[in-house]
Amino acid sequence: MDRSTSAQPLRERQSKIAAASGWIGSALEYYDFLIYATAASLVFPQLFFPAGNSTVAIIASLATFGVGYVARPVGAMVLGHVGDRHGRKTVLIFCMFLMGISTMGVGLLPTYQKVGIWAPVMLVILRLVQGFAVAGELSGASSMILEHAPFGRRGYFTSFTIQGSQAGQLLAFGVFLPLAHFMPKDQFASWGWRIPFLFSVVVIIVGYIIRRQVRETPTFAQERAHGQVPGSPVAEVLRQNWGDVLRVVCMALTAVVVFLATVFGTTYAVQPAYGIGFPAGVYLWIPVLGNVCSVILIPFVGRLSDKIGRRPPVLVGALSAGLLSFGFLYAISIHNLGLSLIFSALMWGIAYQGFNGVFPSLFPELFRPRVRVTGMAIGQNVGTTLSAVIPALFVAVAPPGSTNIPLKIGFLTFGICLVAAFAAFTTRETYRIRLDDLGDPNAIPVPKAEYERLRRESMGATSKNGAESGFVHKVRS
Repeated sequence: MDRSTSAQPLRERQSKIAAASGWIGSALEYYDFLIYATAASLVFPQLFFPAGNSTVAIIASLATFGVGYVARPVGAMVLGHVGDRHGRKTVLIFCMFLMGISTMGVGLLPTYQKVGIWAPVMLVILRLVQGFAVAGELSGASSMILEHAPFGRRGYFTSFTIQGSQAGQLLAFGVFLPLAHFMPKDQFASWGWRIPFLFSVVVIIVGYIIRRQVRETPTFAQERAHGQVPGSPVAEVLRQNWGDVLRVVCMALTAVVVFLATVFGTTYAVQPAYGIGFPAGVYLWIPVLGNVCSVILIPFVGRLSDKIGRRPPVLVGALSAGLLSFGFLYAISIHNLGLSLIFSALMWGIAYQGFNGVFPSLFPELFRPRVRVTGMAIGQNVGTTLSAVIPALFVAVAPPGSTNIPLKIGFLTFGICLVAAFAAFTTRETYRIRLDDLGDPNAIPVPKAEYERLRRESMGATSKNGAESGFVHKVRS
C-alpha cells in the first residue's frame, strides 16, 4: 500500500492553503507598501514638511517613499535568516505583523504643524520598517508555496504569490483614489487620508487567520528534525551560492520596465519641463492598466513554465519588454496619449509578465532548502532596489531639453534587459528537478516523458477528487 495515501487529503489542503496564504498575504502587504506612494504624492508634502517651498516638500516626500527600497536589502538578509533558521511560516507571520503595525502607525502620525521636525523623522522611520518588512514577503511566501506544491505544478502554484502583490496594488488604488476624488479636499487632507492606512488592521486580522492554518513545510520540518538548519544562512549562501545570487540580482533588474512605465514615463509625459503635457489624471491609469493585465496573465504564465520550463518565458519577457520600451517612449515623444497607453500595456502588462509570472518559482528553485529564503530574498530585493533608482539615472542622462530621449532611454532600458536575459540564459533549468534535489547544480532532471505523465496525473487527480495521487511519493522514490 502506498504510505502516502492517508496523507493525500491533508497535503492537498495544505497546498491550497499555502497558495491562498501567499496570495492574500502578498496582496495585503503590497497594499500597505503602495498606499504610501499615493499619499506621498497627494498629501504628505503639505502634512509632514515645512510650508514655504513646495518643491522641496515634494522632493522630500518622494524621498521618504524611496527610503522603503533602501531598507529592502537589509530586510532581505535579516528576514531571510529568520525564514531559513526558524521556518517559512514564522517569517511570514512576522512580516505581516511588522508591515501592518508600521502602516497603521503612519495613519496615526501627528503632522508637522503639531510636532515639527519629529513628523518627517517618524514618517521616515515607519517607511524604513515597511521596506524592511516587505523584503521577506515574496521570498518567504514563494518558498512556502514551492515546498507545499505538487510536483509538475510548482510554477502555477507559486505564481499566486506575485499575482497577490499585483492585486494588492490594485486594492491600494481602489481604496485611496475614490477617497481623494469624492471627499471634500479639506476633510481628505485633515483625516480622510488616514483611512487607508488604518484599514491595515485587516492585514493583521485576515493575514493571521489564514497563515496560522498553514503548516510548516515538510522540507523545513525535515531539515530541523535532522539538525540541518544553518547557523548563518546569509554567510553560507554568499559563500557557496554567490553565482546564483548574482544571477537572481541580474534577472530582477527586469523590474526596470515597471519603473520606466510608472516613474520615468510619468515624469517625461506629465512634467511641464519636458514639454509633453499629458494630463496627470489620465496618465495615472497606467499602473492600473498594467496591474489588471498582470493579475489576469500571471497564472497562465506560471502554468506555461511548468510545461516548457522557467527560462524561456523569462528570456522572451525581458527581451520583448526591452524592445517595446522604444515604442513606449516614442509614443510619448510624439504626444500620442492613446499609443503610449497601448505600448505601456504591451510592455509592462503583457511582455514583462514572462519574467513576473515565473520568478516566484525560478528564484527559490535555484537554492537548497537550508538557504532558500535567504538566497531569493537577497538577490530579488537587491535587484529590485537597483531597478528603483535607475529612473534617477534616466533623468541624469536625458534631462529636460535633451534630444533623442526615446533612443537614449530606450537603449539603456534594453541594455539592462539584455543583462537580465543573459543571466536567465546562464541559469540552469529547474522545472523538472525533484524538490529534494533543488539547489544541486548536478541534479538530474526527471525525463520529460515521465515528468509529463506525473504532471498530468497530479492535475487529473486534484481536479477529480480534490485529493492528490501518490505522485509526490512516486517522484521521490
